[in-house]
Amino acid sequence: MNTKPESWDHYRTFLAVLEEGSLSGAARVLGLTQPTVGRHLDALDAASGTPLFLRTPRGLLPTETALQMKRHAETMAATAAALSRMASAAPDEVKGTVRISASEVIGVEVLPPILAGLQENHPGLSVELSLSDAVEDLLRREADVAVRMTAPRQEVLLSRHVGAIPLGFYAHRRYLARHGTPQSLGDLAGHRLIGFDRELAYVRALLKEKPDLAALDFSFRTDSNLAQLAAIRAGLGIGMCQTGLARRDEDLVGLLAGALDLSLETYVVMHEDLKTTPRCRVTFDALVKGLLAYIARK
Repeated sequence: MNTKPESWDHYRTFLAVLEEGSLSGAARVLGLTQPTVGRHLDALDAASGTPLFLRTPRGLLPTETALQMKRHAETMAATAAALSRMASAAPDEVKGTVRISASEVIGVEVLPPILAGLQENHPGLSVELSLSDAVEDLLRREADVAVRMTAPRQEVLLSRHVGAIPLGFYAHRRYLARHGTPQSLGDLAGHRLIGFDRELAYVRALLKEKPDLAALDFSFRTDSNLAQLAAIRAGLGIGMCQTGLARRDEDLVGLLAGALDLSLETYVVMHEDLKTTPRCRVTFDALVKGLLAYIARK
């Protein structure tokens, strides 16, 4: 290596270019000038001794070296963010920033009233909500507290099982009025079905429990559970959703009672090192209490 990068800012720029695929896109996201972004990449190229991106008509494409560096740079980003959250906190007060990771549906449909109550009780608490159906790494401090639909495997994680969120088949009344109501799983073959495009962790768990679902032919596929829910509400077809959410909409009709005996085992999780940190502890407890109430609601 020829030189040493000056600061973490170079790697932050590197990640932005990876995400955006161009100097201009990275500059816009970071609030920097394009020449500054270029200088950061030049410094990293010099440090690695090889170009990290290839310029093509489609934008900047990462080289093999860049792809190898990506995970390490992401770890640096997570560490920097965690340090910033720790610096924002007071040691004996519920104050500062806490980052919560949750799935799209839980984050949009379930958590807002829980978080509203949390911040009413603790006005010095700032919340960052990261929504993704991918599991963020609590060991690398990508989040402080997480709501997960799979049991954590690492012993250093503190978790509370809050129960199972039941799922069911649902469709909008408008769709059923046009296409009829299925009376059996076999009848689903004659309907438009809403389903998943990729097998994320929770999808694999569902298919393991109910392998017959893998044979269903989905006419509308999306990686987003939130988009699936929106499609059901729009009358696009028949899909699976949480019964607790379906009960909120009188136009959603439950179908094939008992045919889909599925549920999402739900956990609130954080690193055990954070259990004595006031901002994380109260957030953990508020999520447990709120989700227990959500699951228990009939």
